[in-house]
Amino acid sequence: MKGKLLLVSLLMTVMLAVAGCGGGPKPDVAIFMMSSKGIPNEVGDKLQQWLHGKLGETPTVRVLTTPMFSMEKLIVEIAAGDNGVIVVPTEQFKAIGQQGGYVVLDDLAKAEDFPGGVLEIDENGTKLKHLYGIPLEETKWFKETNLNGKDLIAFIPVNAPNKEKAVQVMKLIAQK
Repeated sequence: MKGKLLLVSLLMTVMLAVAGCGGGPKPDVAIFMMSSKGIPNEVGDKLQQWLHGKLGETPTVRVLTTPMFSMEKLIVEIAAGDNGVIVVPTEQFKAIGQQGGYVVLDDLAKAEDFPGGVLEIDENGTKLKHLYGIPLEETKWFKETNLNGKDLIAFIPVNAPNKEKAVQVMKLIAQK
């Protein structure tokens, strides 16, 4: 009981901290980024500016980063359902993906162009192989901003607030 109370308190604290970040109007597509070494705010700002330059006024996008890796924070971010796109290290993408919860991206990009984003997931006793993520190392998004996207994969969670706008942003992210 004491452990559950501590866990609930920790989750509430993290959620309050996340809710208090950013301010301003809520974006159409929030992108949450976490790497194994952390991502400085300046990197998120640079990536956000690039997206704004390509997308124009709509959909609105906000890139949120975290300076350190925390599996607990990642789980809270996914569970909260506030993000249209989530960027994580390859290891976490593969581990979490085995539980399902990713939007299939087969109509958005070719699986052979992004083999690192293809997962084989067991759904109701059937193994299904689809493109679920976009490895960022070879994308224009990272190349044109002179950033290293090695070991980072972007995906759309099934609980994204606006899947259509998230797909619109992901199409841009997936450009090579």
